[in-house]
Amino acid sequence: MAEKRRPQNQAYIHGNTVRKTEPGRHLPERPGKKNSGQTSRRVRRNQEKALQMDLPYLVVLLIASCCTLFICINYIQVRSVMTNRVENIRKLEQELEALKVENDTEQTRINTSVDLDYVYKVATEELGMVYAGKDQIRMYHQTESEYVRQYEDIPNY
Repeated sequence: MAEKRRPQNQAYIHGNTVRKTEPGRHLPERPGKKNSGQTSRRVRRNQEKALQMDLPYLVVLLIASCCTLFICINYIQVRSVMTNRVENIRKLEQELEALKVENDTEQTRINTSVDLDYVYKVATEELGMVYAGKDQIRMYHQTESEYVRQYEDIPNY
């Protein structure tokens, strides 16, 4: 089509809009469609069925909801127990560390309070003890392990 000049007051140009159908031309109908009224009624009835909630659907939905609720509550309880245990472990670790520091302090105090010169003096002068001589010391090697049994016989060499 030839393009026409647009007058000043006309908004559209003839030829760039949707084409008009020719009067003798019709779209062929699809096979399988008999009556559109009957089909739309059937579709509407199926949609209504799909929207209805029947008893088995409600039971399954209720069971699924209860299971989900039960799992969530158990999860929260387990999480709470774990948090409490972690807090308890942290407190016990702090208490253990404080006891270790206290024990180390007490051990240092005990070690510094013992005067080894005084012990030697009492042992040699008052109790008559003497150091062992070289001929009195006997060494032996145990081949089994480094563990020494207190009441085991000492081998003679």
